Amino acid sequence: MAAASGSVRLQRCVVSPAGRHSASLIFLHGSGDSGRGLRMWIKQVLNQDLTFQHIKVIYPTAPLRPYTPLKGGISNVWFDRFKISNDCPEHLESIDVMCQVLTDLIDDEVKSGIKKNRILLGGFSMGGCMAMHLAYRNHPDVAAVFALSSFLNKTSAVYQALQKGDGALPELFQCHGAADELVLHSWGEETNSMLKSLGVSTKFHSFPGLCHELSKAELEKLKSWILTKLPGELERQT
Repeated sequence: MAAASGSVRLQRCVVSPAGRHSASLIFLHGSGDSGRGLRMWIKQVLNQDLTFQHIKVIYPTAPLRPYTPLKGGISNVWFDRFKISNDCPEHLESIDVMCQVLTDLIDDEVKSGIKKNRILLGGFSMGGCMAMHLAYRNHPDVAAVFALSSFLNKTSAVYQALQKGDGALPELFQCHGAADELVLHSWGEETNSMLKSLGVSTKFHSFPGLCHELSKAELEKLKSWILTKLPGELERQT
């Protein structure tokens, strides 16, 4: 049975800022991973944590649930999929439940004194897809969104929401490995083109030879972009 918002408190792995906390980054893992697993993977690729002077980095872990691509096997996934393809319907019920659960996490940051426009959402693979649903359908007032090796289905509810909306939208930073055989590079490109046509300011960064994985070049590019969207006090004053 789907969990209702409020009944699920996500486990989270947190990297605190080195200085005064004035912004937050919520980084969602891919299917079958965990918040701690994603943090360790990034640490391995960069040879250090993804850390900032003023930004708290939060890596939540998706709850365990049956996952159809695993023939109903239990896995840490943000939502269910009918199959790993951009050419099938979304499992919208499970996506919407998780949007509610992740809204609680955003609300926690706001209650701690962080303004909504100082919260950035993103993720790898399924986590990037989840972040796009969360931002563009539920929280268009966040600072920005990123999606690494991610895609939206051709008939995504995100596209439908953007067709109806007319307000300002958060910028999207999207990266994809050209050699990705699990989430095809063309799916990522198509997602980016669709979002751009619906008014999202976005750039698509391709990484030749990169499979369904993270790279140092990609993470360093991401870190630089994050700092343009969530500048520290000094940068905001100049």
